[in-house]
Amino acid sequence: MEGFEPKIVAFCCKWCSYAAADLAGTSRLKIKPNFVVIRTMCSSRVDPEFILQAFLNGADGVLVAGCHPGDCHYVNGNYKTLRRVMLLKKVLEQLGIDPRRLRLEWIAASESRKFVVTIRKFVDELKQLGPLRLEAGDDNGSNG
Repeated sequence: MEGFEPKIVAFCCKWCSYAAADLAGTSRLKIKPNFVVIRTMCSSRVDPEFILQAFLNGADGVLVAGCHPGDCHYVNGNYKTLRRVMLLKKVLEQLGIDPRRLRLEWIAASESRKFVVTIRKFVDELKQLGPLRLEAGDDNGSNG
């Protein structure tokens, strides 16, 4: 789709991935402006309903980013997140939404470049998928 620029909602944990996003900005790393960050205390605090609402409100993709496994400030929050996202991807598929539109990444506070690369790759992948078109009552699985 020529001219299509995907919209991404990025849920980032306060301790790691949000700090990485902030470091990317303060380091003036070039990053695509296709996303909005929502800071959460932990990636496990991202309720699946928040992700579904992001899609319903126009997001073409949702990124959930948290601390690396074993480094969670809340001990096992990211393990809960992993299980939750894996299950939600199956639900999205049943709703006719390509599960590639939901991405989970582990990004440490010092990994500002990884944050930038993750956003860039996600934008490129979403451009290939095209815009998410949700229609009321659409259950035929035609959404990309």
